[in-house]
Amino acid sequence: MSDLKTASPAEAAASRESAGALEAKWGKDIVAAGWTAVPNILLQRQQTLGLTPTDLNILLQLLMYWWQDGKHPYPSKKKIAESIGVSTSTVQRRIRVMEAIGFLERRYRRQEADRNLTNEYDLTPLVEYLMPHAAHEVSERQKARERRNIRQTRVAKLPSNSDVSGN
Repeated sequence: MSDLKTASPAEAAASRESAGALEAKWGKDIVAAGWTAVPNILLQRQQTLGLTPTDLNILLQLLMYWWQDGKHPYPSKKKIAESIGVSTSTVQRRIRVMEAIGFLERRYRRQEADRNLTNEYDLTPLVEYLMPHAAHEVSERQKARERRNIRQTRVAKLPSNSDVSGN
């Protein structure tokens, strides 16, 4: 979701248009409570990517806090666990697995006196991982569109009954 204060006029207009479409679909109060943009390819390829339902749920929670490119989300594992109904250790374990696979990078944040803050999660690797899947999907859709156009062209060129019978 882009920040309208720092967006270009075109981006701000597109964002307002998107919000209007969302309001028409979901209602003003639901949209005002917040929404999250999720790439369809992440949902469509969940199994292919090897993501468990818990992994996907964790990613959705991280996406909910990822408002701007370059500003990585940093929700606590406890908050994520409470939101999706699993233990903090499950969240910790699944994040380690997704980090090992290469879907995200975890960055430790420290405060003065060497106190830990919540981790920051860089989802750039997930974006990069999804790119070829998205490109393949777009290519397949384009091929399907071209096949449909060819079929429609053939149907349009079929001779009429009067042309065939010679009447």
